[in-house]
Amino acid sequence: MNAALSLTSPLAEALEGDTWRRGPDGNDPLDRIASALRETGYIVLPAPVPPALLGSLLRHFRSIDRARFQAAGIGREQDHQLNQFVRTDEIFWLDRSNPAVSAYLSWAEALRLGLNRRLFLGLFDYECHYARYDRGSYYKKHVDAFKGNTNRVVSTVLYLTPNWQPRDGGELQIYAPDSDTVIERVAPRFGQMVIFLSEEFPHEVLTTHRPRYSVTGWFRVNNSLGETIDPAR
Repeated sequence: MNAALSLTSPLAEALEGDTWRRGPDGNDPLDRIASALRETGYIVLPAPVPPALLGSLLRHFRSIDRARFQAAGIGREQDHQLNQFVRTDEIFWLDRSNPAVSAYLSWAEALRLGLNRRLFLGLFDYECHYARYDRGSYYKKHVDAFKGNTNRVVSTVLYLTPNWQPRDGGELQIYAPDSDTVIERVAPRFGQMVIFLSEEFPHEVLTTHRPRYSVTGWFRVNNSLGETIDPAR
């Protein structure tokens, strides 16, 4: 339990005890996620995060001054650049300064440890940001990690858009590796989450017709070499 949370708050109650509980059929959700990543490379989860935590994240998202969001770019470090032909979303990087975000990062940490135990991925940490897509925004087909050139291994997208309808657009379209074949179209319904191998699946965010909110994150491995620290501190 995060010390920043009141022990009597709904959020604290939602996270009390085992972060990942077995379902009514006795199945371990971490086993299911690990099996999907091993067999198909991705999984769509209808509602993996506690409802109280989802509500707290949405309230925090909406409380942030719009001026604090930054235009999202492509590439890393010296290769980073803005390109509105490729993407037009805005992002806000997250840390543990907010109780709801801290609770979500604790949830993600339990997932990291669970995946490492089951798949021996060597996941080192997790980074994430809020992503805001206004009406008319998009993110063209891309991959989150080029093979052998990054430390991002597993990508996650948690949707915070309330009352999403098919006419609202903004679906995540996932392609087969090295192909233009669409294998999945994920609706950005509130609470839904997609997890996939970062290097394997090209994907895009289709044009949105109303504001679309999400938490986008990546589990990373430690690529530090000598005095070069990767991921950066």
